[in-house]
Amino acid sequence: MTKKKHVTGDEPENMASGDVTDNKNINSQEDTLEVIPDESKKEQDQDSGNRDVKTGPAKETAAEIPAEVKLAEMQDRYLRLSAEFDNYRKRTLREKIDLTKHAGENILKSIVPVMDDFDRALKLMDTATDSTAMKSGIDLIYNKFNEFLKQHGISEIEALHSDFNVDLHEAISKVPVDDESLKGKVVDVVQKGYYLHDKVMRFSKVIVGE
Repeated sequence: MTKKKHVTGDEPENMASGDVTDNKNINSQEDTLEVIPDESKKEQDQDSGNRDVKTGPAKETAAEIPAEVKLAEMQDRYLRLSAEFDNYRKRTLREKIDLTKHAGENILKSIVPVMDDFDRALKLMDTATDSTAMKSGIDLIYNKFNEFLKQHGISEIEALHSDFNVDLHEAISKVPVDDESLKGKVVDVVQKGYYLHDKVMRFSKVIVGE
C-alpha cells in the first residue's frame, strides 16, 4: 500500500533556501572562473617573455653567419689561387725545360749544310787527282762555316803577336825569344779562342815569349 507524502508549508521554504544555496554556489564558481583568465594571461605573458629572451642568441647567431660565409669565401679563393699558382709554376717549368732542350735547334739546322759539304769533300778525296782543286773546295767550306759563326755572334780572338792578356789568353808554356819586342807577347797560338758577342766563350791557348 502506497504511502502518500504529505507536503507541509515548510517544504517550499526549504526549496527556496536550496535554490539560494545553489545560486551562491554558482556565483562562487563564476567568481572562480573569472580568476582563471588572469592567471593564464600571466602565464602567457611569462611565456612571451621567455620567448623574447630566447630570441636574443638567435639574433646573435644570425649576425655571425655573414662572417662565417665570408671566411668560407676567402678560404675558397685562397685554394683557387694556390691551385692556379701551382699550375702556373708547373707550366713555366715545363716550358723552360722545353726551351733549354730545343734552344739550339735553329743553330743545328744551319750547321747541317756545312756537314753536307764535308761529306761531299770526303767522297771526292778518294778519286780526286788535283790537290789544288781539293784545297780550294776545303777553303770554300771553311769560309762558309766561318760566316755561319759570325752570323751567330761568334768571332775569333786575335792573339798572335799581341800582348798577353789573362782576360783573353791562357798560357800553356813560355819560350825564350831573341827579339826583345816579342817578350811578354804571344808567339804562337795552340788553340784559337772565341767571343760570343762581347763575352769570352773560350780562351785562346797560347805560348808566351820571355
